[in-house]
Amino acid sequence: MSDVLKDRETLYKLIISQLRYDGLDLVASSLARCVGLEDLPLAPSSRLLELVKFGLLEEKAGREPELDVVPGLTPRVQPEATGLDTNVKLGLDLEYERDEHGTSPPVSQYETHYVTAHKGPVTSAAFTPDGRLCATGSVDTSIKIIDISRMLAKAAQSQSERQAERELDEGGGMKNHPVIRTMYDHDLAINTIKFHPTSAVLVSGGEDRKVNLFDYTKSTVKKAYKSIQEVEAVREISIHPCGDYLLVATDHPTVRLYDMNTMQCFVSSNPDDQHKAALTSVEYCPAANLFVTASADGAWKLWDGVSNRCVQTYRDAHAGAEVQSVHFTRNSKFVLTSGRDSTAKLWELSTGRVINTYGGAIIQSNNHAPAVFNYNEDFVLFPDDKNMSIGCWDSRTAEKLPSLPSGHNNSIRYLVHSSCSPAFLSCSEDYRARFWYCRGS
Repeated sequence: MSDVLKDRETLYKLIISQLRYDGLDLVASSLARCVGLEDLPLAPSSRLLELVKFGLLEEKAGREPELDVVPGLTPRVQPEATGLDTNVKLGLDLEYERDEHGTSPPVSQYETHYVTAHKGPVTSAAFTPDGRLCATGSVDTSIKIIDISRMLAKAAQSQSERQAERELDEGGGMKNHPVIRTMYDHDLAINTIKFHPTSAVLVSGGEDRKVNLFDYTKSTVKKAYKSIQEVEAVREISIHPCGDYLLVATDHPTVRLYDMNTMQCFVSSNPDDQHKAALTSVEYCPAANLFVTASADGAWKLWDGVSNRCVQTYRDAHAGAEVQSVHFTRNSKFVLTSGRDSTAKLWELSTGRVINTYGGAIIQSNNHAPAVFNYNEDFVLFPDDKNMSIGCWDSRTAEKLPSLPSGHNNSIRYLVHSSCSPAFLSCSEDYRARFWYCRGS
C-alpha cells in the first residue's frame, strides 16, 4: 500500500473513532462501510479533535508544514534566491482557512480608469512585479508601456483639468501622458509580452517567430537590443523568477528553454516528453523548481524546472478540447487551466485531481482566452464572449459571482491581473485595452 493510501486509511480511522466518541454510531458505521473498514473494530477516541486543536494552534503561530508539491522532484528554491518577497501572502491554499479570504473586491466592483488604443486587435498585456507599470502588445506590431499612477491620476481629474491637459498635449507637451514608451521591432502580430522580474527589460514574442528583448530605461530607443529567432510563431513566454532563463512556447510541440545571458537553447533529452501538437501556454512556478505547459493536443504537462524533464501529463484535461492557459498559484500547490470547452479548472498537483471547475462562461471566438486569479487569489476571472462580460468565481468554492460588463464591442483576447493591487487589463479585438481598478480597496 502506498504512503498516500496509508495516510487516507489512518484519516478515516480517526474520523470513525471520533464519530463513535461523539455518540454518532450510525454515521460512523455508514462511513466505515463506504471506505471498507466495517470489519475493523475501532474504539471511540477523541484523538482527531486533539490533533485538529494542535494543528490550529501551529497554524495560528505561523508554523505551517512544508509539504512537497510533487514528491521526488527537485526541491523548491528559497524565495531569497529568486528575489521573491518572503512576506507576501501565499494566496489560495485549500488546506488552510485564511481570515483574509473574500476581503478583496469582486470583479463587479472594478471600473475602467483608462483606455489605450492600438491600430489593430490588442493581443497581450503584462504588469511589472511591483505593479507600477503595465504594457500592451498588438497585431499592429507595437508595444506600449504605461505608467499606472498616471492613469489613476488622469481618471481622477476634473473636466476642466482634462481640457487644460488636452490643450497642453496639442501644444506638444506630453509630460504627464500615461503612455511613457512605444516600441517597435516585430514584423508581424505580437502574441505575448512579459516584464523581466529583476531588470528593466521587457520580453515579447510574435507571429514573426521572434523573441525580442527591450531595454525600456532609454526613452529614445524603440528597437530590441537582443533577439531570438524561433522555428514557429511564438505563443507564450515565461521568465524564471531569478531572471536568468526563458521558456518559449511556439506553434511547435517542443518547449524550449533559453539561457538569457548566452541565448543558448535547451530541450528535454527525451522526445516523448513533448506534446503532440502546438503549444499554447507555458509558466514557471514562483518556487522556480517546476513549470507547466499547455497544448492544442488537449493536455497540459508538469515539468521539473531543473532537469527540464516532463514528470506528469494530464490528458483530456478539458474533455479533449484545446487547453488555452495554465497558471500556478503563489504557493505552487495548484494549477489553474482554461480550455475551449468554456471552463476553467483548478488542479491539485499532489494528487492530480480537479478540485474546482469554474463554468458558466461561453467562449465563441477562436481567440486565446486565459483564466486568471485576482491579486490575492480570492477570485478567478474568465472572459465570457456570449455576454461580452468578464466572469468571476470564488476560487475556493467555485461559486459564480456577478459578472462585469467588459465595455468592449468585440471579443476579449487576453486578461492579466496585477499581482499586488486590485487592477487588471482586458485586451480586445476592438483595438483597445482597458485598465480596470477598484478604488478604496
